[in-house]
Amino acid sequence: MKKTPKPRDTVQRLKETIHKQPAVFAVYVALRLIVLAELVMSIIRGEYESAFICLLVLALFMPSDNNGCYRWVYLPGGMSLQPSELAKFAVILGTADILDHHQREIKSLFQCVFKPACLLIPILVLLKLEPHNSAMLLMAMIFATMLVCAGAGGVKLWAVAVPAGAAVLAYFIKSLASGDGYASERLGGVWGLTPTDTAGMLWQTRQSIYAISTGGLFGVGIGNSVQKHQWLPYAENDFIFAVVCEELGFIGAIALIVLFGALIVQGIAIALNAPDFFGSLLGIGIMAQIAWQVFCNIAVVTNTLPNTGISLPFFSSGGTSLILLLAEMGVMVNIGRNGERAAQQREALRAQHEAAKAEQEAARREKTIVLADARAARAEQ
Repeated sequence: MKKTPKPRDTVQRLKETIHKQPAVFAVYVALRLIVLAELVMSIIRGEYESAFICLLVLALFMPSDNNGCYRWVYLPGGMSLQPSELAKFAVILGTADILDHHQREIKSLFQCVFKPACLLIPILVLLKLEPHNSAMLLMAMIFATMLVCAGAGGVKLWAVAVPAGAAVLAYFIKSLASGDGYASERLGGVWGLTPTDTAGMLWQTRQSIYAISTGGLFGVGIGNSVQKHQWLPYAENDFIFAVVCEELGFIGAIALIVLFGALIVQGIAIALNAPDFFGSLLGIGIMAQIAWQVFCNIAVVTNTLPNTGISLPFFSSGGTSLILLLAEMGVMVNIGRNGERAAQQREALRAQHEAAKAEQEAARREKTIVLADARAARAEQ
């Protein structure tokens, strides 16, 4: 049976071929310059969605990380950024903009489902080439949440999208499980979908469970975690929740989940009180990103889902993610202020209408002749 090459191997072989051929290497350098120039021009023109897509393309030309993935754009001075974090906000922003422009046609499958999908699909293809499977799933879930909350497509969306989405998800998981990379080992380690030896792959998850169980009810104290120093890989990133459970215990973990829940509920309330449809969708998209990331991260740490590499918002290390999350919180603050300002304006208009109505009523009463008063005046005459 012929084995299908993985996108990561294809990109690596292509890079090796490029560096061996001088002419091809010159074309390769020219393409990098073109992509970089397009990125700069997109930012200048304000086309941020195009800029984020250019960053994803640029990441494919960068050196791979320790896992053989092309997820980072390396900048001068030793700095780097992860374009997929920027692409999340691009999907939220672009989907909200398209749905807002076609608000009167919100039940149309073409205008409000297929047209926003045209923005999502190129990003998913580029993420597959990196590969970055967890970001693909997260963006698809954010996109679907925004469509459902906007009411896009109506009943037709549920009749078409739910079976199609289930089929695509099943095919995606099957393709991952049938491969020979780390994704199949993780699927086999948690759900038993592959007959591979997963003793090594289960090490990280097992240490996470050890950390959670060690914390007990009240934890071992802040900074006293043992698992994070030697045993638990990526304790500062994907498995930071396990460290929180070990240091703060069950009470601290529940308190953290409650705080995330309060943030999400408050964000939804802000989105519902936004002054326009675009602001509402933008707020819902941002809250959907945080909610899905929290759910997936905690599910991975507790061995409910395979290790997907999704960070815990505001806690996991990573400058790009933190900067984008803080920027999104700034957007939520702006939506909330605009909503309050719009509510105050509506209240002021209502008060003006009531005052005008009262004045009209008083004037009408002054002009109205009371029958009893008219009779009394006539009798006096």
